[in-house]
Amino acid sequence: MSPIEIIQSKIFKDTPSFLPVLDQWRQNGNTIVFTNGCFDLVHRGHIDSLAKAAEWGDRLIVGLNSDVSVRLLKGENRPLVDQQSRAVLLASMLMVDAVVMFDEETPYQMIEHILPDVLVKGSEYQIEEIAGHDIVLASGGKVIRVELTEGFSTSEIIQKIKNKFLAAQ
Repeated sequence: MSPIEIIQSKIFKDTPSFLPVLDQWRQNGNTIVFTNGCFDLVHRGHIDSLAKAAEWGDRLIVGLNSDVSVRLLKGENRPLVDQQSRAVLLASMLMVDAVVMFDEETPYQMIEHILPDVLVKGSEYQIEEIAGHDIVLASGGKVIRVELTEGFSTSEIIQKIKNKFLAAQ
């Protein structure tokens, strides 16, 4: 397979299309890790969080908010980068084994179907605020909060761009 084919093979439009791959991983005894996000402007903080998440198991699944989902959460001006482009960026990362898109506000339904061994989110969330924490804990899994890399935020990057644009006028 070519590099682009490898990247494309890691992208799934929805949970049902991903489940056969998940079944194979489970049959191989892999520990399944799940995290999610919009990843609108991918930055170092995202890379650091994904790398930390990947350390908790054998396979890292990234639930990616679709364009519809991002608009629900962030408003009509987002996403800045379309879902397919965001998926390709994530799937090209060494630590990411699968990118699965979802249209809802949270990946709760996806987590119900995937039932990861480990659910990972940033430390800005309390465990009770993490979508799917109840499902994972009830099945004997772990919910992990990873420390964020300070100074990196998509909202802050957008604000910096706006400020520089306004200053240039």
